[in-house]
Amino acid sequence: MSWWLQTLISVAVALLVVWLALVAALLVVKPGKLELREAVRLLPDLLRLLRRLAGDRTLPRGVRVRLWLLLVYLAVPIDLIPDFIPVLGYADDAIIVTAVLRSTVRRAGLDAVRAHWPGTDDGFAAMCRLTGLRNPA
Repeated sequence: MSWWLQTLISVAVALLVVWLALVAALLVVKPGKLELREAVRLLPDLLRLLRRLAGDRTLPRGVRVRLWLLLVYLAVPIDLIPDFIPVLGYADDAIIVTAVLRSTVRRAGLDAVRAHWPGTDDGFAAMCRLTGLRNPA
């Protein structure tokens, strides 16, 4: 099997496992009235949010660079802590996403993040709770 096919499969499997871990975490935490359907949609919405924020030229350049670096980090199969280590393998991804989102809110404001959120209000509230952001709603 060629290296690019292995890389593509690795990225797809990693995204699927992160998505499943996020769904499991949401089911354990049970944030508010969040239904399973919303939990399933949270990771794709979060990835679309990161892409939209990274492409927004009204945001400061440093914020956009951080967001692009985060997207590259999530796409590359090499992590700080290997994903095959139970729990900790995906914790580094969640921690880095949280740190970048918090720094984005500090520099651009929660309104900018909310304006680019592609999902529902319940999904945004769940993302705010999971990342420790203050949701004004």
